[in-house]
Amino acid sequence: MSLDKYREKRDFGKSPEPAGEENLPLKADREPRLYVIQKHRASTLHYDLRLEDDGVLKSWAVPKGPSLDPSQKRLAMEVEDHPLEYGGFEGSIPAGEYGAGKVIVWDRGTFEPQGEGESFGGMLAKGAAKIRISGQKLNGGFALIRTRWGGRDNSWLLIKEKDGHARPSYDVTAAEPLSVLTGRDVDEVE
Repeated sequence: MSLDKYREKRDFGKSPEPAGEENLPLKADREPRLYVIQKHRASTLHYDLRLEDDGVLKSWAVPKGPSLDPSQKRLAMEVEDHPLEYGGFEGSIPAGEYGAGKVIVWDRGTFEPQGEGESFGGMLAKGAAKIRISGQKLNGGFALIRTRWGGRDNSWLLIKEKDGHARPSYDVTAAEPLSVLTGRDVDEVE
């Protein structure tokens, strides 16, 4: 995996975002892996889902945020891979920079791919991946399914599985808005 696209979009002399280690050795598939959702108030408020794979964080922007209701299909637009260090990033990206706005770590934990004998990267390449999340706010099974919405290859759906962690009438983003690291809301970031 490469961080070239990530680095091309950022000026690390201006942005406090981590550049990521150079020549980071790729990790063998291991379980469990880092899972993070960052709440990001950029031009619009959205949530960034990040899942560790092969030494980077595979990333999706989820405009409405995750849902614990299995009937809710949430659009998730795949974006460039991010460095593993980004999983702990909270801060303010300066105006004029890519992704300008405020970021908090809304949820964090681990996840495990749920494919029999298939790598997580292989599932993503086929356009469907089931995962089991163990986070502070989200837990249980979720699916990522590529949709090609609007003719784009980067559009996916994030869907909660029907399991003991599903909560159909609970809006987790409204009920639990704060950072799991600092207890701040995104608008409180300096």
